[in-house]
Amino acid sequence: MDQPDRIHLRDYVLEADIGAFQSERGRTQRLRFQIVVDLAAPVAGAGDDVDRILSYDVLTEAVASGLADQRYNLLETLAEKIAAEILSHRAAGRVEVTVEKLDRVPGALGVTISRRRGRVQSAASGAAPVVLLYGAEIALPGGAVIVVPDAPGLPLPPGGDGRRVALLALDQAAWALGGRLGIDVADSRTELDWAAREDRPVIWAPARMAADAPDAGARPAALALWLARRVGAVRLDLALAPGAALDPALEAGAHEAGISLRLLAP
Repeated sequence: MDQPDRIHLRDYVLEADIGAFQSERGRTQRLRFQIVVDLAAPVAGAGDDVDRILSYDVLTEAVASGLADQRYNLLETLAEKIAAEILSHRAAGRVEVTVEKLDRVPGALGVTISRRRGRVQSAASGAAPVVLLYGAEIALPGGAVIVVPDAPGLPLPPGGDGRRVALLALDQAAWALGGRLGIDVADSRTELDWAAREDRPVIWAPARMAADAPDAGARPAALALWLARRVGAVRLDLALAPGAALDPALEAGAHEAGISLRLLAP
């Protein structure tokens, strides 16, 4: 039988605070990631179109997203998170994830898991949430809604990492919006998943999750689509400011991801 086409990430080393022993807490150690993904369809059918293949960035972003979610005691839990994130993309059919600690022994110790689409728990075990870009005052839809704040419209300080500064400004906007609407603010995937399971709304502060994912951008619309993809949302609601036009790139990206757009009138 023909083997599926594969993409891989090898010898990807990052530092993280991880481990169940007290001696591991409060200090970082090197982790090495090896990821191999069996593609759901041959790359020959992509026609040299980058939008029709599984991007290599998906693998590095899955690692970054997993590490951003929480502090882990077990490598196994982190590996499961990474596998679920990758398999949320329809171009991925099967994934093998290896995570190794490089600083505990002279060699490496770790775990390897193999998961197939349809046989791994999704990142959010509750109903898929709706992502809402909140650019105008509206009544929130009921149920599990993740609200992405609009840019605060204030001048940002010049210099430094402009993208990170913009993300931190959105964090401030999230806390201000949360206070105004009386809704909790979440900055991790764990908190977002909990809100989805509880079928309740939450405001997203994006800096922690998006800072190390360059493809997330820093504009609220791009961030909303990026988040919708990662939490498995099937709908992205847009409450646009008066006079604002729908971004064609957002519309195309949502269509490619199978996410429906809904415009909400203020």
